[in-house]
Amino acid sequence: MDPIEAIKPWKDSSLAMLLEAQARGWQIFYFQLSDIFLDNGIAMGQFKTLALYDDNEHWFDYGDAGDCRLSDLDVILMRKDPPFDLEYIYCTYMLEQAEESGVLVVNKPASLRDCNEKLFTRVFPECCVDTLVSRDAAILRGFIEQHRDIIIKPLDGMGGQSIFRVQAGDPNTNAIIEAVSKHGQSQTMVQRYIPEIRDGDKRILLIDGVAIPYALARLPAAGENRGNIAAGASTRGQPLSERDQWLCEQIGAELRRRGLLFVGIDVIGDYITEINVTSPTGVRELDSDFDINISADLFECIEQHLPV
Repeated sequence: MDPIEAIKPWKDSSLAMLLEAQARGWQIFYFQLSDIFLDNGIAMGQFKTLALYDDNEHWFDYGDAGDCRLSDLDVILMRKDPPFDLEYIYCTYMLEQAEESGVLVVNKPASLRDCNEKLFTRVFPECCVDTLVSRDAAILRGFIEQHRDIIIKPLDGMGGQSIFRVQAGDPNTNAIIEAVSKHGQSQTMVQRYIPEIRDGDKRILLIDGVAIPYALARLPAAGENRGNIAAGASTRGQPLSERDQWLCEQIGAELRRRGLLFVGIDVIGDYITEINVTSPTGVRELDSDFDINISADLFECIEQHLPV
């Protein structure tokens, strides 16, 4: 995961998982990306053990430190936030070596590489709004002219970074395309604007392809188009709608097939806009709103998947 001292404990999903692991009596080994290394083809890690507290002022203490083979662990939760860069990819190769030795890695390293959180939506076109991906400015402008009102975003962003709403005739169109596509050097996604964003960008969590029955609606701040908490959105928990449940049913089997045990989808109106596989969040907010324990459900699933 990312540095534990820098998290926001009241909203951090990884901390919720750590607290659940501790409550089950599991021994916890904590790694950052820089702690993972390969020694003669064997995946290793420099670990610290942790004691966890559900306390917003003091949420952890370090314990013992040392080196271990990753194959000596039972399960590894990969909870490193994007950016999904080459360092992240290199780490998945090392985690894959541990997986080949019998360790359960959540989520599956090959699927973390294969399932870009924006491009993975292409597997489920019936669930998605009109979408185009290109680095060619003329093609992107053509989509804007066709749909008149669109969202443009990079494929590697998170937390609402570099997401713009563009309407046909906007004099800033060319500048926005240049900025997001890095002057035609980076593939860029455009999607038809979904006006239901006013009702929230819903985060729905799925465990082994089955949805938690509640969504966390992230409501854009005044003057904003982005339903991202990092961009100032407020949150509201709500039960899943029939359409939400249908969307989850369409993707559940494929998530299971790819070894994606913990996934968060983003839904605006009737459509999936992203499928988050790296470090989905929303656990603590939904737990608080509905008096549930999503991490307990996840760890029950993990225990069922552990090699015998």
